[in-house]
Amino acid sequence: MPKRVFVSFDYDYDKVLKDFLTGQARNPDPPFEIHDWSIKEASPDWKDRACLRIRASDLVIVLCGDRTDKAVGVGIELEIAQEEGVDYFLLNGYNGKAGRRPTTAKATGKVHDWTWGNLEKLVGGAR
Repeated sequence: MPKRVFVSFDYDYDKVLKDFLTGQARNPDPPFEIHDWSIKEASPDWKDRACLRIRASDLVIVLCGDRTDKAVGVGIELEIAQEEGVDYFLLNGYNGKAGRRPTTAKATGKVHDWTWGNLEKLVGGAR
């Protein structure tokens, strides 16, 4: 059974990364499924809605781009995942660049290279 994945990304700068990941989820027999749970508009209750969506997920994938360390929403979503005990990992969004870790990531949280093989292993629990 594929894992339900919540994708956290910098909506202003890295939406294309989420589109790429969604495309990979369409590969034959993927180990994960992505529901489009992105909160597209700012609202007073967005944190509550994010919490419900993260809680309903098996895993959070944090896509790390050039400005992820400054993306407040990504940091909050990662905090929610940690508080709710939802497993997560950090995935480097751009080949040849160092994806920036959210400030709320644990110090031991490595930013992993984004390859299909790595993605399958990470979703399977290898960290």
